[in-house]
Amino acid sequence: MNVFPDFNGLSGVSDLQQVVGALLTIVLIASVAVMVISGVIWALASSSGNYQVASRGRIGVLVALGTAVLAGGGVALMNWLISVGEQI
Repeated sequence: MNVFPDFNGLSGVSDLQQVVGALLTIVLIASVAVMVISGVIWALASSSGNYQVASRGRIGVLVALGTAVLAGGGVALMNWLISVGEQI
């Protein structure tokens, strides 16, 4: 049995795919920018001895990294779920 979702069943699905692709690009660009800015803040605060700001910079780097991983991994997760659905 070969079951695959019908992406053309509704009108406007191609527009929705373009919007989701654009949002994914924006999220990835923003998370990389936040990661760079937070890394610079972390480095400057660590070198000047301001440990409270350094910890906030480190948290910013980790949150941006997590956001990028989740946004990038979302596509891979959906493709994997679709392929698992075909095998059932």
